[in-house]
Amino acid sequence: MGIVIMHLMNRGNRKLNAFALEQLAPRGTDRVLEIGFGGGLLLGDLLARAGSVCGVDLSDQALAAASSRFKKDVDNGRANFKKGSIEALPCAVSAFDRAITVNTVYFWEALSTGFSELHRVLSPGGQLVVGFLPKEFMDSMNMPADIFTPRSSDEISGAMRDAGFAQVRSARPSASTKWQVVVGSR
Repeated sequence: MGIVIMHLMNRGNRKLNAFALEQLAPRGTDRVLEIGFGGGLLLGDLLARAGSVCGVDLSDQALAAASSRFKKDVDNGRANFKKGSIEALPCAVSAFDRAITVNTVYFWEALSTGFSELHRVLSPGGQLVVGFLPKEFMDSMNMPADIFTPRSSDEISGAMRDAGFAQVRSARPSASTKWQVVVGSR
């Protein structure tokens, strides 16, 4: 069932992931972190554009699938996948040049903790991209409150600034697009 859910999420998140990747704009030498990679939709594109990629996810199934799918990149040291949560990233200080996460902020216990951890693992000048569906749209979907915590754009931007991120901005491909990304620099 987990594989089916990951596939459906990949299909539904394709445009948001593509836009978030465009905003991240990884370069060939960048060390990139993806939080909550799930079905691995972005991993191939990140590996094609960046120097190395680390994926952190809570799901053993997602970790196994990514390790198998990107075995060559794992074997040559360009990719690694770790079990972990946003509250305690299993990564060293300043280990990454760029970080990306899409549709995970609803599951974070506290935005302050998550953004502090991302700030810790990004190198000075590093960039973070967060993709999500804002609260006003999440609320209309009647998602289970014990699983999902809808977040507003202002809430995300404010928490990023409070954690030390600068040049925080929101972006959407068009005014009619419901989802958005928030970008910030360490």
